This record gives sequence, C-alpha cells and structure tokens, in this order.
Amino acid sequence: MKVVDLRSDTFTKPSPEMWEMLKSLDNSHIGDDVFGEDPSVNKLEEKAAKIVGKETAVYVTSGTQANLVAMLSHTNRGEEILIEEQCHIYQNELSSATKIAELKVNLYSSNRGAPSIDELQNIIDKNRAKEQKITLLTSENTHNYHGGAIIKPEVLREMKQFADKNGLKFHLDGARVFNAAIGLGVNVTEITKHVDSLMFCLSKGLSCPVGSLVAGSKSFISEARKYRKMVGGGMRQAGIIASFGLVALEPKWIQRLEEDHKNAKLLAEGIASFNSSVKILNPDTNILIISVPEGIRIGKVVRTLGNEGVMAFNIDKHRIRFVTHYGINEDDIQYAIKKIGVVLKKLL
Repeated sequence: MKVVDLRSDTFTKPSPEMWEMLKSLDNSHIGDDVFGEDPSVNKLEEKAAKIVGKETAVYVTSGTQANLVAMLSHTNRGEEILIEEQCHIYQNELSSATKIAELKVNLYSSNRGAPSIDELQNIIDKNRAKEQKITLLTSENTHNYHGGAIIKPEVLREMKQFADKNGLKFHLDGARVFNAAIGLGVNVTEITKHVDSLMFCLSKGLSCPVGSLVAGSKSFISEARKYRKMVGGGMRQAGIIASFGLVALEPKWIQRLEEDHKNAKLLAEGIASFNSSVKILNPDTNILIISVPEGIRIGKVVRTLGNEGVMAFNIDKHRIRFVTHYGINEDDIQYAIKKIGVVLKKLL
C-alpha cells in the first residue's frame, strides 16, 4: 500500500545533493566544534548569519534547544517573558522556559500569531508594580498551530517598536521562517531585521537530518555558545551533519519550499471539494489544518486515514494537521485527497 506521510516536515530525507556534499568530506573538513575548530560548522554558521542578516550564528542540535539557549542568553533567572498562547515554546517545548531557564511566562493572545500591541502594553503596565520584570518578547513565524500563518514584516516592526519602548529584547522562533519569506515573496531579511535574535530549523522544510541555527549579535551568540554547552549541545566533529545545511541554505533549495506551499493549497482545495462538515483553514504556507465536527473522535479519524495510507497528526480534540514537504509530490497529494474523501464519507 502506498503511504503519504503528512504528519510533519520533520519527516523529510536529505536530497541527492546533500549526500554528495557528505561524500566530499574528509578529515580536513571536520574538527572539534566546542573548540570552534570544525571548518564545516564554521562555514555553515557564517553562511546562516549572512543569509538572515545577523552578525553571527551558532549551530545547535534542535529547534527546542535553539529557543532555550536564546531565552537563557537574553534573560536572567526569575525574570518574565511574553509569549503567544499557542506558540511552540509554550505548547511543545516541555516547559523548558520555566523548568530550565526558571522564567515566568506571560501569555498573550493573537490573530493567527499577530498580537494586539495594546494588549501587550497592558501586560507590561500591570507588571510594573512587581519585583520581577518582563525582559523578553517572542514571536513564531510561520506559526504552527495557526496553520503555518505568516506574521508579516509590518507586524514584526510594530512588535519591535513596542519591545524597544519597554526595554525588552525580541526573539523570533523562526523554525519555518524561510517558508514565511517564500510565502511573501521577499528576502528573509525583510522579516529578520525586526528582531534581536532568531532561530531557524534545518531539519524541517530544508530537509536536513538534524540541526538548527541561532543568529544574532556577537555578544548574544557568545552567551548562546555557553548555554548550548550547559544544556548538552556541545557537539564535537559536527561537520559531518552540518554539511547538509550548506546545501540547504543555497537559494535554489530555499526556493524549492514554494512547491510545498502549492501542494498544501492543492490539498486544501481537494478537501474543500467534498462539501463536508469539515472546516478548512486555508494555508499560507505548507501547513494545512482542518477541524472536524464535535462528537467525531479525532483519534479514529487519524487512525482510519493511516489505514488508508495517509499519515496525519491530530493537534487537539478537533483539529488535524497535514504538512507538505520535500519528498511529497503532486501525485502524492492527489492520492491523499482521494483517500481523505473516502474517510470523510465513511466517518462524517
């Protein structure tokens, strides 16, 4: 049976060009990264920083680790941070902000990731009488649980102005920031220039097997390197895996993300054609979220889809997420549409 895995873009596999890059490595291309002596890692960090318009960058093991070292580097223990209520840091990173960084979390609501500046200011104003101070604002772009929503540069500019006005640093969880840039048709720096720091994943749409980058000022990254070591992210001959990222950050490979966006829209149109009671959140990028009616067991829907060869992910009791990515082509999408139609007819 054919299987189309749409659970996440973390299920990508390296491209042939990435394997060729790996084959070209020898001992002269690798070294001890903790000592800053791995040439491939150094080259990747330089390339990443240049692309996102920051002074420098550091290679880390994962997106979760990237956000954690950023929070640690921007704050002191006991301080407070502002994060969006459905963001990945809060929903999926296992309370690392509170349990490891020992920060207090203040949640703000949003319109698909875009906050009300007035609401943010109210949170700051109410906090002034406390001993603890809010020192960090974060955003997520694209926003996972809002269906891969793009937070537009003008929104980020307003958030940065708010942060500067109130003495906060501004960090971007840009796990899929290149999807945002491709979706808007702009250079990624039009997004990243509004934040003090950001992270982005190599292991999602960019199709690398492992790794993320944290980028920012030299002083910020100097702190981030220390905290990377503290949380167990000090890798040694990491150039063996970092080399994949050198291919992933080529313009051609970043532009390839547009294919994923087209496939997500094709999938949305296909599901919409069934005229079922399913609600569809039209995708900005490569993430499609549908909502099933109350009373329908979401687990059963996902299992039945899996039995039909379509792998999906239920993000809560009512919503299912489909993520398009490298390795999924238009034929796969048409197959998925057909099978989803069978399941919706059967269960709804």
